Amino acid sequence: MQVNDALLTKLEKLSFLKVSDDKREEIVQQLSEIVSFVDNLSELNTDGVDDTFAMNDASTPLREDIPFCDASINDAILKHAPQSAEHFFIVPKIIE
Repeated sequence: MQVNDALLTKLEKLSFLKVSDDKREEIVQQLSEIVSFVDNLSELNTDGVDDTFAMNDASTPLREDIPFCDASINDAILKHAPQSAEHFFIVPKIIE
């Protein structure tokens, strides 16, 4: 995959980010290095490797799910919201 200015423009649009003109060349170079590194993985021979291979057979430890609500945390978060009402964020309608 070739990373160029056209691809960077497409990525900007998809990610809703804006890359300044003085950083574009540097970003293209860095993305090219990342893609090149990932392309190296395609050279690995994985024919004899099981699809479900893991480094160990231990499962993820679980914890007890105990519901907890601290109203002061909710109030602290909503205090920074531009608009809120009845413990909810108010956001603009985006679907017609």
